Amino acid sequence: MGLRRALRVQLSALCRRAPLSTAPAAREQPAAGPGTEPGRGPAETARPPVPAVDFGNTQEAYRSRRSWELVRSLLVLRLCASPALLARHEQLLHLARRLLGQRLFNTLMKMTFYGQFVAGEDQESIRPLIQHNRAFGVGSILDYGVEEDLTPEEAERSEMESCSSALERDGHGISKREKQFQAHRAFGDRRDGVTSARTYFYASEAKCDSHMETFLRCIEASGRASEDGFSAIKLTALGRPQFLLQFSDVLTKWRRFFHHVAAEQGKAGLAAVDTKLEVAALQESVVKMGIASRAEIEDWFTAETLGVSGTLDLLDWCSLINSRTELSRHLVVPNMQTGRLEPLLSRFTEEEERQMTRMLQRMDVLAKKASQAGVRLMVDAEQTYFQPAISRLTLEMQCRFNVERPLIFNTFQCYLRDAYDNVTLDVELARREGWCFGAKLVRGAYMAQERARALEVGYEDPINPTYEATSIVYHRCLDYVLEELKHNARAAVMVASHNEDTVRFTLHRMEELGLHPANRQVYFGQLLGMCDQISFPLGQAGFLVYKYVPYGPVMEVLPYLSRRALENSGVMKGAQRERQLLWQELKRRLCTGSLFHQPA
Repeated sequence: MGLRRALRVQLSALCRRAPLSTAPAAREQPAAGPGTEPGRGPAETARPPVPAVDFGNTQEAYRSRRSWELVRSLLVLRLCASPALLARHEQLLHLARRLLGQRLFNTLMKMTFYGQFVAGEDQESIRPLIQHNRAFGVGSILDYGVEEDLTPEEAERSEMESCSSALERDGHGISKREKQFQAHRAFGDRRDGVTSARTYFYASEAKCDSHMETFLRCIEASGRASEDGFSAIKLTALGRPQFLLQFSDVLTKWRRFFHHVAAEQGKAGLAAVDTKLEVAALQESVVKMGIASRAEIEDWFTAETLGVSGTLDLLDWCSLINSRTELSRHLVVPNMQTGRLEPLLSRFTEEEERQMTRMLQRMDVLAKKASQAGVRLMVDAEQTYFQPAISRLTLEMQCRFNVERPLIFNTFQCYLRDAYDNVTLDVELARREGWCFGAKLVRGAYMAQERARALEVGYEDPINPTYEATSIVYHRCLDYVLEELKHNARAAVMVASHNEDTVRFTLHRMEELGLHPANRQVYFGQLLGMCDQISFPLGQAGFLVYKYVPYGPVMEVLPYLSRRALENSGVMKGAQRERQLLWQELKRRLCTGSLFHQPA
């Protein structure tokens, strides 16, 4: 059975979508009455100004921390800034374990790195920290931080096996996927060059079920810990990555074909959301390419399916993959190298189709559980060769579950060159289909790996050229979403950033747009053990801020701790502000006789 039919059956079963229209849905604006803010509900009175936040006030920033915790932070962050120690940290940890024994080693870790970045060993032991942070205005995003400790060889073998189809593995078929969407042995261990994201490798369907159960427990714990909680999931934990690769290849080819036709119509260079094809000219192109005859395409583009504007944009174009019209059997695209037409959709074996079905079912189970528990579900972004499929499947879940409020949040990586197009298209789709837009904006976790892979395999680098360019894109995407929030009270965004300038930019734009924290539309997120001088002043000022809180047994979260150490080396080296503020607060307490400060 083809990927086309499998996707059509499974996705339509999960989400019955109305046909898209080229005309954006009008935003209904209530008549402004006395004391009513423009763009907001009539019952909502004018709010006070957005609270001011001082990130340099160490007394307020560290009011929730005891002095020995400040000393621990200073020690850990200083060690993270030492290239010599980081280069040998795995060997040093192994040596310490041999010399101290397991019990003393666990104690040492809890006093240092583990205590800094991990909340505890199980859901029971992390409750005091969650309650403590909540008392100071900071919520929690729970994450079971345990990872399989695979060797590079084991990880590579698992990746090559799970990213290839049965025909490719048997040698009876050659992959027609583009190079970017094929497995490459040199990059089989997806952990290389990744410092701030957990990596899952496919082992079996039973293992995927186990990952789902872990996510379910995190959702339950988040629901018990807070009335307004979040939980995060990764789709590579829920199924065979071969499906994500194949679907990503389909979506990318189909989108590229759209831009190829747009260029033929003289519309190259426009923003994706503004690019519209003339349907009459498109039909002529389809006939000339030999995709179908004029008679066959008469019913493809009708007022019922595409509106009456006579044009077709990228959202309409992408919706055709799910269409039940005769177009579905004609899905071919020109190979730009050979000039030949090739089938857009690949074939699955019956077993591969069952695996794909189970992956979609696991997503459905998690979304339903989150809805029942009142917990927002953030779908983490992953590598670019998986991400088109991850985003599309997340959109399907948003269409189904984001009816009354944003329950499912998609993640946008702003270090990608096409990040702004991705954000604007999703916002527009949410407007048209009437569901609540929810997004998490991050800079990205896979930069070094993505660049190395693109160079080695031979495709265009998908990453922005510099950190400064990424910051510009981040702020552009954020500004667009905040503008949407001003006019749409049901949309929400998580600003997941440790960059103080980005947080200040957000606060400034919230002030200008009248987005008060009480609207509960803008959230902030940082990792546990990092940037408390940002998180706690925000929380104490009334903003919605969350710490990403991992937990798990000491030995089983060591891979996570290794990445935290490496990430801090990149974030903190050359920018010592956090350490300076910690020193400043310790000196203040010493001079004022408050060294034994007890948070209250």
